[in-house]
Amino acid sequence: MKIEKNSAVTLRFKVTDSLGKVVEESNEPMVYLHGGYGNTLPKIEEALDGQETGYKVTLALSAADAFGLRDESLMQTIPKSQFPPGVKVGGQLEGRGEDGRAQAFTVVKIKGDTVILDGNHPLAGKDLRFALAVTDVRPASEEEIAHGHVHGEHGHHH
Repeated sequence: MKIEKNSAVTLRFKVTDSLGKVVEESNEPMVYLHGGYGNTLPKIEEALDGQETGYKVTLALSAADAFGLRDESLMQTIPKSQFPPGVKVGGQLEGRGEDGRAQAFTVVKIKGDTVILDGNHPLAGKDLRFALAVTDVRPASEEEIAHGHVHGEHGHHH
């Protein structure tokens, strides 16, 4: 079966930075709903569209096409008193962006009585290489299409 809109695509991947250092590698296969549901990067969907099980490709994506450019306006300095005890550098928490939507923040520095948070994706601003191997393609179920993501093993669980 060819990868097309409303296909459930299973793949293995390895992501490396511009120096070849492994940033992330799949231990378990990743499964996503293909067809513009925002379950993977648009350039990955574009490269896989029309392909079949067994297809392998390595994509070099600029930061803008991967996880975006860094946005310094997403850096925030918050009084340490607003955090629970034990806040640590590298910790992640969910907050609200200026637009009121939920946003993940990473604690990047604790300086005296202030905590500096970064709302950028940890890979924002980095050019990346994605080595992809398609291991399965199947039609998505009506429920998966309605929910906009794959269910079951290696997919989303409710």
